Amino acid sequence: MPEILPYRPCVGIMLLNKQGQVFVAKRIDTMVEAWQMPQGGIDEGEVPRETAFREMEEEIGTRNAEIIHEYDGWLTYDLPEHLIGKVWKGKYRGQRMKWFLMRYQGPDSDIDLETHHPEFSEWKWLDMADLVQSIVEFKRPLYTQLVEYFGPKVT
Repeated sequence: MPEILPYRPCVGIMLLNKQGQVFVAKRIDTMVEAWQMPQGGIDEGEVPRETAFREMEEEIGTRNAEIIHEYDGWLTYDLPEHLIGKVWKGKYRGQRMKWFLMRYQGPDSDIDLETHHPEFSEWKWLDMADLVQSIVEFKRPLYTQLVEYFGPKVT
């Protein structure tokens, strides 16, 4: 009964390069081609802004970015039925996310996916217009909301 499970609290990062393209990376733990923006769980006692920088460093090897904007409120998504009970030790039905729009400040050569616990096999910069269709289907409504909200804030 997934409706009785809570959402996992986490953050998401829409990381932009100087040209306004979005960072996406391909997950290593799925059979399908699953691209996503950096995201991760909020540890107990941690505030979302701290989590965003920690997760960025854990996933892509750097925290060299500045926050441009924070999503007003939280967004949620539900896992597809076949994943409920399999991910996050079966504790959650999906994620409740605080999103940040961030500008990457370093050179591409500083991005390193070979972190302590690698999550991605490759990465690329993607035009925002191509973002939604590049993401796994169950996250597309959430990504659509992010593009609509953050898109006008990209300069």
